[in-house]
Amino acid sequence: MKAVQVTRFGEPGVLALTELPDPAPGPGQVAIDVTHAAVGLIDAYIRQGLYKGRDGLPQPPYVPGLEVAGTVRALGEGVTGFAPGEKVVALSSGDGRGGYASVFLADQAHVVSTEGHAIDPALAVAVIPNALMAHVALTSAIHISAGESVLVHGALGALAAAFPGIARQLGASRVVGTVRTERMGAAAATKLPYDTVVDSARLPEALDGEKFDVIVDPVGGLVRTQSLDLLAPSGRLLLVGNASGDWNHGGIDGNRVWYGNFTVTGFNAGGYLPAHPRTFAPAARAALQAATDGLADVEIETFPLADAATAHHRLEHHSANGRVVLTV
Repeated sequence: MKAVQVTRFGEPGVLALTELPDPAPGPGQVAIDVTHAAVGLIDAYIRQGLYKGRDGLPQPPYVPGLEVAGTVRALGEGVTGFAPGEKVVALSSGDGRGGYASVFLADQAHVVSTEGHAIDPALAVAVIPNALMAHVALTSAIHISAGESVLVHGALGALAAAFPGIARQLGASRVVGTVRTERMGAAAATKLPYDTVVDSARLPEALDGEKFDVIVDPVGGLVRTQSLDLLAPSGRLLLVGNASGDWNHGGIDGNRVWYGNFTVTGFNAGGYLPAHPRTFAPAARAALQAATDGLADVEIETFPLADAATAHHRLEHHSANGRVVLTV
């Protein structure tokens, strides 16, 4: 099979196209002929070596990639409910590897059929895994209620873009986004179901005193520090990433959390989903419905598999036009 490997930890240039043996599915696994593979910041962070000491994450040489779209190639022993040739989207089991290849092995429990749904596979891989994670985060990690208001930082980012549609599904009364100043033009043109999107550089003034029941923060850094000022009494702050790359700031004042009756919750899908497997199926149904209903229509920029290094470079420098997807 064709595959892109990380040959060593480092810059995007360590990504190299190679040929590897076709893998065969083991018990409980589904082999997928990949047509599209999503590229995420977590792929870049692992490649950079930020998590090189973390148990369960890959060491070079390895094939990166957590999310793919394609068709079922073969079924492992004991797998039911899928058929060869069926259109699917699949997530990795949390080890951050395998997607940048023409064949991907997924656990049966992490495969979502898109057969019979008129969803382009590039959009499917860009939207469904993140919408699935957004549903789990909002329903299980923080338990959103109908009628609550939601603020999403980094509103057009890969994971963040899944939250407004899922929040609407769950009955949110108002959904507001924040973006960097240079992204305000793109925010004005977005099809995502935000009530409004404001400039994060103008917080808190841009919100004119508005407070939120739930704040989703995939950005970190300064906006994380500011978020306690934007929470309504007994509000919840959901931490889902650190796209700013600021690993030294964004601290939370514990005394303010206590005094405001706030809740601060971390959600890392790679750790949460394996520990809460029953959340996957209902979240997958909600994600598929959100994609079908146009609640998660995002801009997508595609690159051939051989140009994975370019894709990583654009992602890291925040110069990509929407979600980055490799075509295989």
